[in-house]
Amino acid sequence: MAVPPFVRFGSIIAHRWRKTYRDRLLPLAGCATIKTDRRLTMNKQDVYDFLDAEGIAHEITEHPAVYNMEELARVALPYPDRDAKNLFVRDDKRRNYYLITVRGDKRVNLKDFRRKQGTKPLTFASPEELQELLGLIPGAVTPFGLLNDRDCRVHFYIDRDFWQGSGLIGVHPNDNTATVWLQAEDLVGLLRAHGTAVDIVELD
Repeated sequence: MAVPPFVRFGSIIAHRWRKTYRDRLLPLAGCATIKTDRRLTMNKQDVYDFLDAEGIAHEITEHPAVYNMEELARVALPYPDRDAKNLFVRDDKRRNYYLITVRGDKRVNLKDFRRKQGTKPLTFASPEELQELLGLIPGAVTPFGLLNDRDCRVHFYIDRDFWQGSGLIGVHPNDNTATVWLQAEDLVGLLRAHGTAVDIVELD
């Protein structure tokens, strides 16, 4: 996987560009930094710029809009065994929200997940809750949406299987017309720096 040009600069020019980008992104800052205008969310280009600014090696596959794993399976992806399935769920009291990310070929049994993780009964969150908390629409659910969660209300669970082999994971950049491929470890690092609670777990 090619390293973005930004990573190779390593110069004062690159450092200044990163600082400038951070200043521009400040209104999008989250719970690890400051509270700001909740109307602003990171779109696809913001995600690309953010990855470049952080020096995160990644690859982008643009494709027609896809709304489920069946539609994504018809897209010619460079790493089809590394794409992710994302489930946005909540407990029955609407007090706790979770994003569960697994390999695309896996199924998640919410009852088993609840038992192993010690949560209350779980159900899928509504499109309105998805928009309010992650700034996303159905079909575009992705861990990058957690960067829009300025109060860090959503707990992130990611399947340990992504660390096997190449360590790659493929996720949408807050838009279902592209897939971004990066190291799962880099993704987790970005989210933890944002302030998101992250657990790497075994998901059958």
